[in-house]
Amino acid sequence: MKISIIGLGAGDFEQLPMGVYKQLKASDHLYLRTKEHPVIAELESDGLAYQSFDHIYEAHDQFDAVYEEICSFLLQEASKYNLVYAVPGHPLVAEKTVQLLIERAEEAGIELEINGGQSFLDSMFQALKIDPVEGFQLLDGTSLNKDELSLKQHMIIGQVYDSFVASEVKLSLMDLLPFDYKVWIVTAAGSKEEELREVPLFELDHHMRLNNLTSVYVPPVSDEALLNKSFNKLREIIAVLRGPNGCPWDKKQTHESLKKYLIEEAYELIEAIDEDDIDHIIEELGDVLLQVLLHAQIGEDEGFFSIEDIIQGLSEKMIRRHPHVFGEVEAENVDEVLQNWQSIKAEEKEEKPASLLDGIPASYPQLLKAEALQKKAAKVGFDWEEVSSIWDKVREEIKEFEIETENNNENMISEFGDILFAFVNIARYYQINPEEALNRTNKKFYHRFLYIEEKVRESGKDISSFSVDQLDAFWNEAKKRGY
Repeated sequence: MKISIIGLGAGDFEQLPMGVYKQLKASDHLYLRTKEHPVIAELESDGLAYQSFDHIYEAHDQFDAVYEEICSFLLQEASKYNLVYAVPGHPLVAEKTVQLLIERAEEAGIELEINGGQSFLDSMFQALKIDPVEGFQLLDGTSLNKDELSLKQHMIIGQVYDSFVASEVKLSLMDLLPFDYKVWIVTAAGSKEEELREVPLFELDHHMRLNNLTSVYVPPVSDEALLNKSFNKLREIIAVLRGPNGCPWDKKQTHESLKKYLIEEAYELIEAIDEDDIDHIIEELGDVLLQVLLHAQIGEDEGFFSIEDIIQGLSEKMIRRHPHVFGEVEAENVDEVLQNWQSIKAEEKEEKPASLLDGIPASYPQLLKAEALQKKAAKVGFDWEEVSSIWDKVREEIKEFEIETENNNENMISEFGDILFAFVNIARYYQINPEEALNRTNKKFYHRFLYIEEKVRESGKDISSFSVDQLDAFWNEAKKRGY
Protein backbone atom coordinates (compact mmCIF):
# COMPACT_ATOMS: atom_id res chain seq x y z
CA MET A 1 0.00 0.00 0.00
CA LYS A 2 1.10 3.56 -0.67
CA ILE A 3 0.65 7.12 0.57
CA SER A 4 1.16 9.73 -2.13
CA ILE A 5 2.06 13.05 -0.50
CA ILE A 6 1.56 16.17 -2.57
CA GLY A 7 2.00 19.86 -1.94
CA LEU A 8 -0.78 22.36 -2.65
CA GLY A 9 1.70 25.18 -3.11
CA ALA A 10 1.60 28.54 -1.43
CA GLY A 11 -0.56 30.50 -3.85
CA ASP A 12 -3.88 30.55 -5.67
CA PHE A 13 -5.59 27.95 -7.82
CA GLU A 14 -3.97 29.40 -10.96
CA GLN A 15 -0.54 28.49 -9.59
CA LEU A 16 -1.47 24.86 -8.90
CA PRO A 17 0.50 22.55 -11.26
CA MET A 18 -1.65 20.54 -13.66
CA GLY A 19 -0.11 17.27 -12.45
CA VAL A 20 -1.06 18.01 -8.86
CA TYR A 21 -4.58 19.02 -9.94
CA LYS A 22 -5.08 15.75 -11.81
CA GLN A 23 -3.80 13.69 -8.91
CA LEU A 24 -6.17 15.46 -6.51
CA LYS A 25 -9.13 14.92 -8.80
CA ALA A 26 -8.30 11.27 -9.50
CA SER A 27 -7.93 10.20 -5.88
CA ASP A 28 -10.69 8.16 -4.28
CA HIS A 29 -9.14 8.64 -0.86
CA LEU A 30 -7.90 12.21 -0.44
CA TYR A 31 -6.92 13.63 2.92
CA LEU A 32 -5.97 17.23 3.66
CA ARG A 33 -3.99 18.34 6.68
CA THR A 34 -6.18 21.45 6.55
CA LYS A 35 -8.79 22.76 4.18
CA GLU A 36 -7.80 26.34 5.06
CA HIS A 37 -5.87 26.97 1.85
CA PRO A 38 -6.54 29.31 -1.11
CA VAL A 39 -6.95 26.50 -3.69
CA ILE A 40 -9.44 24.37 -1.77
CA ALA A 41 -12.51 26.58 -2.29
CA GLU A 42 -11.96 26.47 -6.07
CA LEU A 43 -11.44 22.71 -6.00
CA GLU A 44 -14.61 22.25 -3.96
CA SER A 45 -16.63 24.07 -6.61
CA ASP A 46 -15.03 21.68 -9.09
CA GLY A 47 -16.47 18.72 -7.20
CA LEU A 48 -13.39 17.73 -5.17
CA ALA A 49 -14.16 15.16 -2.44
CA TYR A 50 -11.82 15.00 0.57
CA GLN A 51 -11.48 14.58 4.30
CA SER A 52 -9.58 17.20 6.30
CA PHE A 53 -7.94 16.96 9.72
CA ASP A 54 -9.00 20.39 10.99
CA HIS A 55 -11.15 18.78 13.66
CA ILE A 56 -8.06 17.17 15.20
CA TYR A 57 -6.54 20.60 15.85
CA GLU A 58 -9.58 21.47 17.94
CA ALA A 59 -9.28 18.27 19.98
CA HIS A 60 -5.73 18.85 21.27
CA ASP A 61 -3.89 21.57 23.15
CA GLN A 62 -0.46 20.63 21.78
CA PHE A 63 0.54 20.56 18.11
CA ASP A 64 2.71 17.48 18.65
CA ALA A 65 -0.39 15.53 19.65
CA VAL A 66 -2.18 16.75 16.51
CA TYR A 67 0.65 15.62 14.25
CA GLU A 68 0.91 12.26 16.01
CA GLU A 69 -2.79 11.53 15.54
CA ILE A 70 -2.74 12.53 11.86
CA CYS A 71 0.29 10.33 11.21
CA SER A 72 -1.18 7.32 13.03
CA PHE A 73 -4.49 7.67 11.20
CA LEU A 74 -2.86 7.89 7.76
CA LEU A 75 -0.66 4.83 8.36
CA GLN A 76 -3.65 2.85 9.58
CA GLU A 77 -5.78 3.82 6.55
CA ALA A 78 -2.89 3.18 4.15
CA SER A 79 -2.77 -0.42 5.35
CA LYS A 80 -6.21 -0.84 3.71
CA TYR A 81 -5.89 1.17 0.48
CA ASN A 82 -3.73 3.63 -1.43
CA LEU A 83 -4.39 7.23 -0.46
CA VAL A 84 -3.33 10.77 -1.24
CA TYR A 85 -2.29 13.18 1.51
CA ALA A 86 -2.18 16.87 0.55
CA VAL A 87 -0.42 19.56 2.60
CA PRO A 88 0.04 23.32 2.15
CA GLY A 89 3.20 24.46 0.39
CA HIS A 90 5.88 21.84 -0.24
CA PRO A 91 5.71 18.51 1.64
CA LEU A 92 9.33 18.76 2.76
CA VAL A 93 9.26 22.37 3.97
CA ALA A 94 8.01 23.00 7.52
CA GLU A 95 5.71 19.98 7.44
CA LYS A 96 6.02 17.92 10.63
CA THR A 97 3.40 15.31 9.67
CA VAL A 98 5.41 14.40 6.58
CA GLN A 99 8.58 13.98 8.65
CA LEU A 100 6.71 11.63 10.99
CA LEU A 101 5.45 9.60 8.04
CA ILE A 102 8.97 9.33 6.62
CA GLU A 103 10.24 8.06 10.00
CA ARG A 104 7.50 5.42 10.42
CA ALA A 105 6.27 4.34 6.97
CA GLU A 106 8.93 1.69 6.32
CA GLU A 107 8.37 -0.03 9.65
CA ALA A 108 4.60 -0.01 8.95
CA GLY A 109 5.17 -1.52 5.51
CA ILE A 110 3.81 1.54 3.72
CA GLU A 111 5.38 2.98 0.57
CA LEU A 112 5.74 6.77 0.40
CA GLU A 113 5.72 8.85 -2.75
CA ILE A 114 6.42 12.56 -2.34
CA ASN A 115 5.58 15.04 -5.05
CA GLY A 116 6.53 18.68 -4.84
CA GLY A 117 4.49 21.79 -4.68
CA GLN A 118 5.68 25.33 -4.56
CA SER A 119 7.05 26.14 -1.11
CA PHE A 120 5.81 29.26 0.65
CA LEU A 121 9.45 30.37 0.91
CA ASP A 122 9.71 31.54 -2.69
CA SER A 123 6.62 33.67 -2.22
CA MET A 124 7.95 34.99 1.09
CA PHE A 125 11.27 36.01 -0.45
CA GLN A 126 9.43 37.76 -3.26
CA ALA A 127 6.92 39.50 -0.97
CA LEU A 128 9.63 40.70 1.42
CA LYS A 129 12.19 41.40 -1.32
CA ILE A 130 14.98 39.60 0.51
CA ASP A 131 17.84 37.44 -0.77
CA PRO A 132 18.37 34.30 1.37
CA VAL A 133 22.00 34.07 0.29
CA GLU A 134 22.65 36.87 2.80
CA GLY A 135 21.87 34.38 5.56
CA PHE A 136 18.49 32.89 6.32
CA GLN A 137 16.72 30.87 9.02
CA LEU A 138 13.41 29.03 8.75
CA LEU A 139 11.95 28.25 12.19
CA ASP A 140 8.82 26.60 13.56
CA GLY A 141 6.73 28.97 15.65
CA THR A 142 5.14 26.10 17.57
CA SER A 143 8.51 24.97 18.96
CA LEU A 144 10.66 28.08 18.91
CA ASN A 145 13.88 27.90 20.91
CA LYS A 146 15.54 31.25 21.54
CA ASP A 147 18.96 29.58 21.73
CA GLU A 148 18.63 28.68 18.05
CA LEU A 149 17.93 32.22 16.85
CA SER A 150 20.56 33.84 14.65
CA LEU A 151 19.78 37.55 14.89
CA LYS A 152 22.16 38.60 12.10
CA GLN A 153 20.26 36.55 9.51
CA HIS A 154 16.88 36.92 7.80
CA MET A 155 14.49 34.98 10.02
CA ILE A 156 11.17 33.52 8.87
CA ILE A 157 9.04 31.89 11.55
CA GLY A 158 6.33 29.67 10.09
CA GLN A 159 3.44 27.77 11.65
CA VAL A 160 2.23 30.89 13.47
CA TYR A 161 -1.35 29.69 13.39
CA ASP A 162 -2.97 31.93 15.98
CA SER A 163 -2.50 34.58 18.65
CA PHE A 164 -1.35 31.99 21.23
CA VAL A 165 1.55 30.84 19.05
CA ALA A 166 2.25 34.49 18.19
CA SER A 167 2.42 35.32 21.90
CA GLU A 168 4.95 32.54 22.52
CA VAL A 169 7.02 33.73 19.55
CA LYS A 170 6.88 37.29 20.83
CA LEU A 171 8.08 36.34 24.31
CA SER A 172 10.98 34.30 22.91
CA LEU A 173 12.07 37.15 20.65
CA MET A 174 11.73 39.76 23.41
CA ASP A 175 14.32 37.88 25.45
CA LEU A 176 16.84 38.96 22.80
CA LEU A 177 15.36 41.98 21.03
CA PRO A 178 13.90 45.35 22.12
CA PHE A 179 10.16 45.38 22.75
CA ASP A 180 9.65 47.82 19.86
CA TYR A 181 11.82 46.01 17.29
CA LYS A 182 10.02 46.08 13.92
CA VAL A 183 8.84 42.71 12.56
CA TRP A 184 6.55 41.74 9.69
CA ILE A 185 3.37 39.66 9.76
CA VAL A 186 3.00 37.97 6.37
CA THR A 187 -0.21 36.19 5.46
CA ALA A 188 -0.96 34.14 2.31
CA ALA A 189 2.24 35.20 0.55
CA GLY A 190 2.03 34.71 -3.22
CA SER A 191 -1.76 34.62 -3.36
CA LYS A 192 -4.44 37.19 -4.13
CA GLU A 193 -4.98 37.49 -0.35
CA GLU A 194 -1.34 38.32 0.35
CA GLU A 195 -1.00 40.75 3.23
CA LEU A 196 2.11 42.28 4.83
CA ARG A 197 1.99 44.32 8.01
CA GLU A 198 4.91 45.83 9.92
CA VAL A 199 4.38 45.98 13.69
CA PRO A 200 6.52 46.56 16.79
CA LEU A 201 7.42 43.27 18.40
CA PHE A 202 5.31 43.84 21.53
CA GLU A 203 2.17 44.10 19.37
CA LEU A 204 2.83 40.90 17.42
CA ASP A 205 0.02 38.91 19.03
CA HIS A 206 -2.38 41.88 18.88
CA HIS A 207 -2.60 41.91 15.09
CA MET A 208 -2.65 38.24 14.20
CA ARG A 209 -5.07 37.14 11.55
CA LEU A 210 -6.07 33.58 12.44
CA ASN A 211 -4.68 31.80 9.43
CA ASN A 212 -2.47 28.76 8.92
CA LEU A 213 -0.78 30.68 6.07
CA THR A 214 0.65 33.29 8.44
CA SER A 215 4.37 33.67 9.08
CA VAL A 216 6.49 36.20 10.94
CA TYR A 217 9.55 37.82 9.38
CA VAL A 218 12.28 39.19 11.63
CA PRO A 219 14.77 41.41 9.75
CA PRO A 220 18.49 40.94 10.51
CA VAL A 221 19.86 43.00 13.38
CA SER A 222 22.17 45.73 12.07
CA ASP A 223 22.69 47.60 15.34
CA GLU A 224 25.63 45.83 17.02
CA ALA A 225 24.48 47.05 20.45
CA LEU A 226 21.40 44.84 20.16
CA LEU A 227 23.65 41.78 20.01
CA ASN A 228 25.11 42.40 23.46
CA LYS A 229 22.94 39.65 24.96
CA SER A 230 24.56 37.12 22.66
CA PHE A 231 27.29 34.81 23.97
CA ASN A 232 29.00 34.91 20.58
CA LYS A 233 29.11 38.71 20.74
CA LEU A 234 30.78 38.58 24.16
CA ARG A 235 33.29 36.06 22.87
CA GLU A 236 34.01 38.33 19.93
CA ILE A 237 34.62 41.28 22.29
CA ILE A 238 37.16 39.26 24.32
CA ALA A 239 38.93 38.17 21.12
CA VAL A 240 39.18 41.80 19.99
CA LEU A 241 40.56 42.87 23.38
CA ARG A 242 43.33 40.29 23.05
CA GLY A 243 43.80 40.87 19.32
CA PRO A 244 46.53 42.88 17.55
CA ASN A 245 44.65 46.17 18.00
CA GLY A 246 43.24 45.31 21.40
CA CYS A 247 43.94 46.43 24.95
CA PRO A 248 47.60 46.31 26.14
CA TRP A 249 46.51 45.01 29.57
CA ASP A 250 44.36 42.20 28.16
CA LYS A 251 47.03 41.18 25.66
CA LYS A 252 49.71 40.70 28.32
CA GLN A 253 47.59 38.50 30.64
CA THR A 254 48.41 34.83 31.19
CA HIS A 255 46.72 32.02 33.09
CA GLU A 256 49.14 32.70 35.93
CA SER A 257 48.58 36.47 36.06
CA LEU A 258 44.79 36.10 36.10
CA LYS A 259 44.61 33.74 39.09
CA LYS A 260 44.28 36.48 41.70
CA TYR A 261 41.49 38.19 39.76
CA LEU A 262 39.42 35.02 39.62
CA ILE A 263 39.69 34.68 43.41
CA GLU A 264 38.78 38.35 43.91
CA GLU A 265 35.77 38.14 41.60
CA ALA A 266 34.53 34.96 43.28
CA TYR A 267 34.61 36.64 46.69
CA GLU A 268 32.86 39.73 45.32
CA LEU A 269 30.13 37.47 43.94
CA ILE A 270 29.74 35.85 47.35
CA GLU A 271 29.38 39.32 48.88
CA ALA A 272 26.67 40.22 46.36
CA ILE A 273 24.82 36.99 47.18
CA ASP A 274 25.07 37.73 50.90
CA GLU A 275 23.63 41.19 50.26
CA ASP A 276 20.78 39.62 48.24
CA ASP A 277 21.36 42.36 45.67
CA ILE A 278 20.17 41.02 42.30
CA ASP A 279 21.79 43.78 40.21
CA HIS A 280 25.06 43.28 42.06
CA ILE A 281 24.83 39.49 41.57
CA ILE A 282 24.34 39.97 37.83
CA GLU A 283 27.35 42.28 37.65
CA GLU A 284 29.61 39.98 39.66
CA LEU A 285 28.52 36.87 37.74
CA GLY A 286 29.54 38.79 34.62
CA ASP A 287 32.97 39.46 36.13
CA VAL A 288 33.40 35.75 36.92
CA LEU A 289 32.33 34.88 33.36
CA LEU A 290 34.87 37.40 32.07
CA GLN A 291 37.63 35.47 33.82
CA VAL A 292 36.48 32.20 32.23
CA LEU A 293 36.40 33.77 28.76
CA LEU A 294 39.81 35.39 29.19
CA HIS A 295 41.33 32.01 30.11
CA ALA A 296 39.51 30.41 27.16
CA GLN A 297 40.81 33.07 24.76
CA ILE A 298 44.37 32.63 26.05
CA GLY A 299 44.00 28.90 25.46
CA GLU A 300 42.77 29.54 21.92
CA ASP A 301 45.51 32.10 21.21
CA GLU A 302 48.13 29.59 22.29
CA GLY A 303 46.49 26.79 20.30
CA PHE A 304 45.79 24.50 23.26
CA PHE A 305 42.02 24.74 23.79
CA SER A 306 38.99 26.93 23.13
CA ILE A 307 35.71 27.78 24.84
CA GLU A 308 34.09 24.97 22.83
CA ASP A 309 36.43 22.47 24.50
CA ILE A 310 35.47 23.84 27.92
CA ILE A 311 31.75 23.68 27.14
CA GLN A 312 32.04 20.20 25.64
CA GLY A 313 33.91 18.86 28.66
CA LEU A 314 31.43 20.41 31.07
CA SER A 315 28.39 19.17 29.10
CA GLU A 316 29.74 15.62 28.95
CA LYS A 317 30.60 15.68 32.66
CA MET A 318 27.12 16.91 33.64
CA ILE A 319 25.44 14.20 31.56
CA ARG A 320 27.83 11.53 32.80
CA ARG A 321 27.49 12.47 36.46
CA HIS A 322 23.69 12.78 36.39
CA PRO A 323 22.61 9.30 35.28
CA HIS A 324 19.45 9.76 37.36
CA VAL A 325 18.46 12.55 34.96
CA PHE A 326 20.03 11.54 31.63
CA GLY A 327 20.19 7.78 32.16
CA GLU A 328 18.47 4.86 33.85
CA VAL A 329 19.90 5.22 37.38
CA GLU A 330 17.46 6.22 40.13
CA ALA A 331 18.22 8.65 42.95
CA GLU A 332 15.54 9.30 45.54
CA ASN A 333 17.24 12.08 47.48
CA VAL A 334 20.22 14.45 47.62
CA ASP A 335 22.37 11.94 49.53
CA GLU A 336 21.97 9.34 46.78
CA VAL A 337 22.75 11.96 44.14
CA LEU A 338 25.98 12.89 45.93
CA GLN A 339 26.90 9.24 46.38
CA ASN A 340 26.43 8.59 42.64
CA TRP A 341 28.44 11.72 41.83
CA GLN A 342 31.39 10.62 43.96
CA SER A 343 31.31 7.05 42.61
CA ILE A 344 31.33 8.24 39.02
CA LYS A 345 34.01 10.80 39.80
CA ALA A 346 36.20 8.06 41.29
CA GLU A 347 35.71 5.85 38.21
CA GLU A 348 36.79 8.71 35.95
CA LYS A 349 40.23 8.87 37.57
CA GLU A 350 42.68 6.69 35.65
CA GLU A 351 44.90 6.22 38.69
CA LYS A 352 43.84 5.93 42.29
CA PRO A 353 45.20 8.74 44.49
CA ALA A 354 47.99 7.92 46.91
CA SER A 355 45.72 9.04 49.75
CA LEU A 356 42.02 9.44 50.31
CA LEU A 357 42.80 13.05 51.18
CA ASP A 358 44.32 13.83 47.78
CA GLY A 359 42.50 15.96 45.23
CA ILE A 360 42.01 19.10 47.31
CA PRO A 361 43.36 22.13 45.41
CA ALA A 362 46.48 23.62 46.97
CA SER A 363 45.08 27.10 46.31
CA TYR A 364 42.07 26.58 48.60
CA PRO A 365 41.74 29.07 51.50
CA GLN A 366 42.86 27.25 54.65
CA LEU A 367 39.45 27.16 56.34
CA LEU A 368 37.95 25.68 53.19
CA LYS A 369 40.81 23.19 52.96
CA ALA A 370 40.28 22.13 56.60
CA GLU A 371 36.60 21.49 55.89
CA ALA A 372 37.44 19.51 52.72
CA LEU A 373 39.99 17.34 54.58
CA GLN A 374 37.48 16.55 57.31
CA LYS A 375 34.75 15.67 54.81
CA LYS A 376 37.03 13.27 52.96
CA ALA A 377 38.04 11.55 56.21
CA ALA A 378 34.41 11.38 57.36
CA LYS A 379 33.44 9.41 54.22
CA VAL A 380 35.41 6.43 55.51
CA GLY A 381 34.09 6.74 59.07
CA PHE A 382 36.88 8.83 60.59
CA ASP A 383 34.55 11.33 62.22
CA TRP A 384 32.99 12.27 65.55
CA GLU A 385 29.82 10.36 66.38
CA GLU A 386 28.24 13.15 68.43
CA VAL A 387 28.69 16.89 68.74
CA SER A 388 29.48 16.75 72.47
CA SER A 389 32.77 15.03 71.64
CA ILE A 390 33.64 17.80 69.22
CA TRP A 391 32.99 20.42 71.90
CA ASP A 392 35.25 18.49 74.26
CA LYS A 393 37.95 18.59 71.60
CA VAL A 394 37.53 22.36 71.21
CA ARG A 395 37.95 22.87 74.97
CA GLU A 396 40.99 20.58 74.97
CA GLU A 397 42.66 22.54 72.17
CA ILE A 398 41.94 25.88 73.84
CA LYS A 399 43.50 24.62 77.07
CA GLU A 400 46.59 23.37 75.22
CA PHE A 401 46.93 26.73 73.52
CA GLU A 402 46.69 28.55 76.87
CA ILE A 403 49.52 26.43 78.21
CA GLU A 404 51.72 27.26 75.23
CA THR A 405 51.06 30.99 75.60
CA GLU A 406 52.73 30.82 78.99
CA ASN A 407 55.86 29.46 77.32
CA ASN A 408 55.56 31.90 74.38
CA ASN A 409 57.15 29.52 71.89
CA GLU A 410 56.59 28.26 68.33
CA ASN A 411 54.07 25.68 69.52
CA MET A 412 51.56 28.51 69.97
CA ILE A 413 51.04 28.70 66.21
CA SER A 414 50.39 24.99 65.92
CA GLU A 415 48.05 24.90 68.90
CA PHE A 416 46.09 27.90 67.64
CA GLY A 417 45.70 26.11 64.31
CA ASP A 418 44.33 23.11 66.22
CA ILE A 419 41.66 25.37 67.75
CA LEU A 420 40.59 26.59 64.31
CA PHE A 421 40.58 23.04 62.95
CA ALA A 422 38.39 21.90 65.86
CA PHE A 423 35.97 24.78 65.27
CA VAL A 424 35.74 23.78 61.60
CA ASN A 425 34.48 20.41 62.85
CA ILE A 426 31.80 22.25 64.84
CA ALA A 427 30.84 24.24 61.73
CA ARG A 428 30.67 21.08 59.66
CA TYR A 429 28.41 19.39 62.18
CA TYR A 430 25.96 22.30 62.09
CA GLN A 431 26.29 22.56 58.28
CA ILE A 432 27.89 25.99 58.46
CA ASN A 433 30.42 27.02 55.84
CA PRO A 434 33.33 28.32 57.96
CA GLU A 435 34.64 30.55 55.18
CA GLU A 436 31.23 32.17 54.77
CA ALA A 437 30.80 32.51 58.53
CA LEU A 438 34.15 34.30 58.91
CA ASN A 439 33.33 36.48 55.92
CA ARG A 440 30.10 37.60 57.63
CA THR A 441 31.96 38.35 60.85
CA ASN A 442 34.56 40.39 58.99
CA LYS A 443 31.83 42.43 57.33
CA LYS A 444 30.07 42.88 60.67
CA PHE A 445 33.29 44.09 62.27
CA TYR A 446 33.91 46.47 59.35
CA HIS A 447 30.48 48.13 59.58
CA ARG A 448 30.55 48.42 63.36
CA PHE A 449 33.99 50.00 63.26
CA LEU A 450 32.73 52.44 60.62
CA TYR A 451 30.03 53.42 63.14
CA ILE A 452 32.68 53.99 65.81
CA GLU A 453 34.63 56.25 63.42
CA GLU A 454 31.44 58.16 62.58
CA LYS A 455 30.73 58.81 66.28
CA VAL A 456 34.34 59.92 66.81
CA ARG A 457 34.07 62.39 63.89
CA GLU A 458 30.85 63.78 65.35
CA SER A 459 32.69 64.49 68.61
CA GLY A 460 35.35 66.53 66.84
CA LYS A 461 38.08 64.68 68.72
CA ASP A 462 40.85 62.33 67.62
CA ILE A 463 40.13 58.62 68.03
CA SER A 464 43.26 58.21 70.13
CA SER A 465 41.68 60.42 72.81
CA PHE A 466 38.96 57.87 73.51
CA SER A 467 39.40 55.06 75.99
CA VAL A 468 38.77 51.45 75.05
CA ASP A 469 35.62 51.49 77.22
CA GLN A 470 34.28 54.55 75.35
CA LEU A 471 34.98 52.95 71.97
CA ASP A 472 33.39 49.73 73.20
CA ALA A 473 30.28 51.71 74.14
CA PHE A 474 30.05 52.94 70.52
CA TRP A 475 30.51 49.31 69.42
CA ASN A 476 27.54 48.22 71.53
CA GLU A 477 25.46 51.04 70.07
CA ALA A 478 26.28 49.81 66.60
CA LYS A 479 25.34 46.29 67.66
CA LYS A 480 21.95 47.46 68.95
CA ARG A 481 21.34 49.30 65.68
CA GLY A 482 21.80 46.06 63.76
CA TYR A 483 25.23 46.73 62.25
